[in-house]
Amino acid sequence: MAKSSGSAARADGARTAVRASSALDGVIHERLRLGIVSALAVNDVLSFRELKQLMQATDGNLSVHARRLEAAGYVSCSKRFTGRVPHTEFRLTAAGRRALESYVAHMETLIRATRDR
Repeated sequence: MAKSSGSAARADGARTAVRASSALDGVIHERLRLGIVSALAVNDVLSFRELKQLMQATDGNLSVHARRLEAAGYVSCSKRFTGRVPHTEFRLTAAGRRALESYVAHMETLIRATRDR
């Protein structure tokens, strides 16, 4: 018995969704890292304190995720002291912007595949 065209379309959509989800960037996909990259995409620079407040994260949690993004080349970090007070700033790199754009495109593919069901 042949598949109905509706069943074939659903199967195609499911395959598209699986391919798109397996192509998601694991570095960005984590909630806090996605938030950091997204915030930096619309701000030239954000301080550690500003990111901490925006993400509602602890110092340690933000530090770990920011280091992971920095290791991937998605954000740059600059540190300086004002007197004896450390000041850390983050910027999105060109590679980070490309990675975010690719991530968003993959998510849009997943959403379309889900809606086409």
